[in-house]
Amino acid sequence: MECYFDNSATTKPTQAVVDAVVCALTENYGNPSSLHRVGDAASAKLEESRATVAKALGCMPEEVYFTSGGTESNNIAVMGTVNALRRRGNRIVTSCVEHPSVLECMKRLEEEGFEVIYLPVDKDCRVSKESLFESINDRTILVSLMLVNNEVGSVQPVRDAADAIKRAGAPALLHTDAVQAFGKLPFKASEIRADLITVSSHKIHGPKGAGALYVKKGTRLVPYVLGGGQENGLRSGTHGMPGIMGLAAAVSDLGDIAENGARVDALKSCLLNCLADQENLVVNSPEGFPYILNISLLGIPSEVLRNFLSESGVYVSTGSACSKGHRSYVLTAMGLDNKTIDSAIRVSFSRFNTKEETEYLAECFIKANKMLRKTN
Repeated sequence: MECYFDNSATTKPTQAVVDAVVCALTENYGNPSSLHRVGDAASAKLEESRATVAKALGCMPEEVYFTSGGTESNNIAVMGTVNALRRRGNRIVTSCVEHPSVLECMKRLEEEGFEVIYLPVDKDCRVSKESLFESINDRTILVSLMLVNNEVGSVQPVRDAADAIKRAGAPALLHTDAVQAFGKLPFKASEIRADLITVSSHKIHGPKGAGALYVKKGTRLVPYVLGGGQENGLRSGTHGMPGIMGLAAAVSDLGDIAENGARVDALKSCLLNCLADQENLVVNSPEGFPYILNISLLGIPSEVLRNFLSESGVYVSTGSACSKGHRSYVLTAMGLDNKTIDSAIRVSFSRFNTKEETEYLAECFIKANKMLRKTN
């Protein structure tokens, strides 16, 4: 049996997505900017796709901008905001557990002289409401806080950040990286009150190389990808229609997000129940988000366990795919000791995983715990 449990890294495209990509490559292959019948057909598909993503986000189509994925969307949101508001303040507030595509932007901005506040997290990998209110002042121009953490699944208090910005009278825009949340955690743009929301295609069974950025109407960003003026000038470049149509197909194929979440939560509970008698098992993830479970089998190095599982046909991760080869800064920020961190494995579910697969995963964990402990 082969069981894929690395869905936070990427997901397998659905057949509907594959069909949409093939259609874009073979039928709707035109450039949406071309002023002829083939271009018009591609343009119509582009706007149809935009409307589909907008409906899922609960926003207007003109507030959705297509990008190459989560990293580019995060970069546009962070750098575009700072360049638009740099005359109104110098402070940026974020967390110490953001995705590298946000944290690397912050490092660059610090080099340019901006004051970046990296909020700490507690043992559940959550930023406190109090720290948000203490750190956001009237000189704050950007707050960037991910909605769901990609390593442990903690849900961050984005709405509280919006309240803190309002109370401080700050000119700040609120950005949230919702890559892990979109399509899995029920939310609408108006509910979380963010000005900017990042989403990605390949985390919801769409193709890689496609994503979107929600930009609240009236929000000004300075573009840094310049060219032909596509996406209302915010992200120039010929539209990647296979990715865009694939993203729209993935969104259309999501089904009932709440029902999916309840089903995945049952799988997560099944796994934990099967492993309940493993004395050296430590659960690193907080409760609340069903799709990500970070656990440690103390005494067994993460890489050793991952390789053992892979040989058994079970595929998990030792952490974020974007921090390959480094000790997890997320687990470190949570205050976990090195022994726990060095044994950590991330199991990330999709709505297509089954109870049979989950039980097989548990069997492999138990087998690994017996065999590998004797050799380590």
